[in-house]
Amino acid sequence: MFHPLMRAFLAMLALCASALVVQAQSSYQIRPGDTLQLEVLEDPTLNRPLLVLPDGSVSVPLVGSVRASGRSIDDVRAAVASSLAPNFATAPTVYLSVAQLAERRQGVAAAARTIAVYALGEFGKPGKVEVAPGSTLLQFLAESGGLTNFAATKRIQLRRIDRASGQDKVYLYNYNTVATGGAAPSIQLQDGDVIIVPQRRLFE
Repeated sequence: MFHPLMRAFLAMLALCASALVVQAQSSYQIRPGDTLQLEVLEDPTLNRPLLVLPDGSVSVPLVGSVRASGRSIDDVRAAVASSLAPNFATAPTVYLSVAQLAERRQGVAAAARTIAVYALGEFGKPGKVEVAPGSTLLQFLAESGGLTNFAATKRIQLRRIDRASGQDKVYLYNYNTVATGGAAPSIQLQDGDVIIVPQRRLFE
């Protein structure tokens, strides 16, 4: 049995630790590769992890793209709440926290060992995947846990930021062609590529 004073001391210690965590999250500047946790009190179906993409944005249901990189958790939470508000009768109660920090790769040697590719949509394991340089899109589909039963396998997108122009380029990939023994372009991945597998439409 703990002495009452000891219990009170431990409770105060826990409160202090919680306050430090909240303070640290409030001042933290979000970076690409971080994973945020979204919770909306009025609509739990919106609760989900949000991956910060290489362009610094997160994709929020009912809202679309929201800039996150370089901003604090409070700033992004306010932006998400404001954007969600038109979908609710009263202002929604939005909670946002840092669920996981991006891995910080150190040095040129470490960067050369792997490249970061991001999986969004109907993947078995969406998120950031570290793959070997020279990996192809087909190899990535296997390494990232495969696709769900709801994947639109004919409409897979590879999105890549052109380093020269800064424009977002989109390449389409038909996995069905490969699965049935046909030929498909061998697309070699680059660091920061985003692979999007949309949900298939009715009767697709």
